[in-house]
Amino acid sequence: MKNKIKYILVVITILFLLIGCNNLINDNSSRKVINKMKVIINEKEYSINLEDNNTVESFINMLPKEFNMNELNGNEKYIYLDKSLPTNSYNPKHINTGDVMLFKDNCLVIFYKSFDTSYSYTKIGHIDDLPDLGNDSILVRFEK
Repeated sequence: MKNKIKYILVVITILFLLIGCNNLINDNSSRKVINKMKVIINEKEYSINLEDNNTVESFINMLPKEFNMNELNGNEKYIYLDKSLPTNSYNPKHINTGDVMLFKDNCLVIFYKSFDTSYSYTKIGHIDDLPDLGNDSILVRFEK
């Protein structure tokens, strides 16, 4: 009789574990991942191929948003956001034309020229075929 009770308890425990694991798998797979975002730079529309991270998720929740982005170093446009975003910064060693990054926790940067770097960033995404954006400030609108 004791063996039957132990057996039943083991089976019930295994069933609870299987049900719990199944719920965890379903919860993770139901997360909606957005992999592209529209950006309008000086009235021309581009698409950003987005990373899958908390920074992107927080940034998307701020949108739509329009910024007057300033020039820096002849290779990037930047704006300090009103809000800090979560980060997972690393040193990419090389920046590619079209990279969209977060410097520290609140500086949004669009790079329009490739170069090597010693700075750390959190990657937000990449804009394919981004032209040279010139030496002036630019008007940029980010949309979901």
